[in-house]
Amino acid sequence: MLTWLQRDSLIFPPLNKALREPNGLLAAGGDLRPERLIEAYRHGCFPWFQDDQPILWWSPDPRTVLLPNKLHISRSLAKVLRQARYRVTFDQAFADVIRACAGPRSYAAETWITSPMQDAYLELHKRGVAHSVEVWRDNQLIGGLYGLAMGQLFFGESMFSHADNASKVGFATLVERLEHWGFALIDCQMPTEHLLSLGAETISRDEFACYLSAHLDQPNQADWLA
Repeated sequence: MLTWLQRDSLIFPPLNKALREPNGLLAAGGDLRPERLIEAYRHGCFPWFQDDQPILWWSPDPRTVLLPNKLHISRSLAKVLRQARYRVTFDQAFADVIRACAGPRSYAAETWITSPMQDAYLELHKRGVAHSVEVWRDNQLIGGLYGLAMGQLFFGESMFSHADNASKVGFATLVERLEHWGFALIDCQMPTEHLLSLGAETISRDEFACYLSAHLDQPNQADWLA
């Protein structure tokens, strides 16, 4: 049975209460205030819903993740990185990145990154929890991604690309930086060919919960504006 969250409580049901169909649906309701969003990621779930739906919270099994030392860079991507066609920055244009991630896609008529979602993650960015990666060609933003950093874990949310390999360049640069900073895992949530081609893999929900327990409260060496 699906759990409905109370607005006056930040408690989520145990992850093993998530539905098998649809895979990983854990709870509904609540709100998008920063405290609840932070608690959701710490608990192992994330919001994903359309405009005409209540807020839905998910913890899929299996979970798609990437270990930083398992990043796969293809020959073609390595060539692009060597040529330095694009410039990559961090936390320079968070609002622009999330707005671009919410833009129209060829495979979807609607976006789940609604205006309330954008506002919620912008607040997390102001609090130093959410971060963006920007990919530039000259002074034009052509790719990027955003997510949350907690302890030694990075929770990826969405990415966009308006030029060949732009999002891959941003993601590869981020992964290499996270490895240098001592991060243990990147949460990719759900599998896509794009992520799998970069070295992402799937692990069980229980294994993902173990990563949360072991790394959420451990220090990292992140310096996002370096």
